[in-house]
Amino acid sequence: MSDLDAIFGYASSALIALGGTIGFIKRGSLPSLIAGGGSGAALAYGVRRQTTNPKDVALIVGVSAMLLVVMGSRFARSGKVMPAGIVTLLSVALLIRFGSRLL
Repeated sequence: MSDLDAIFGYASSALIALGGTIGFIKRGSLPSLIAGGGSGAALAYGVRRQTTNPKDVALIVGVSAMLLVVMGSRFARSGKVMPAGIVTLLSVALLIRFGSRLL
């Protein structure tokens, strides 16, 4: 695993957690805080695990796929770039970057 992969993974997890926190602060949405914070934490843990074993990407791929389905459907319904579109793009990028290691 390259340092660039770790930086990308940690930055993505931080952005997703930050998005959940912002949703909570702006709208008082506890589900946003739980989903964003939980997803961000799970992604960060997955990135940490794959730093020692580059093939251990199942957690990253699983969380990214779940986010893609949930936020992708929200983006398709609403057309809103923030936050659904951004999280969808991040999820696709994570799946491409780390999912290729499953093959």
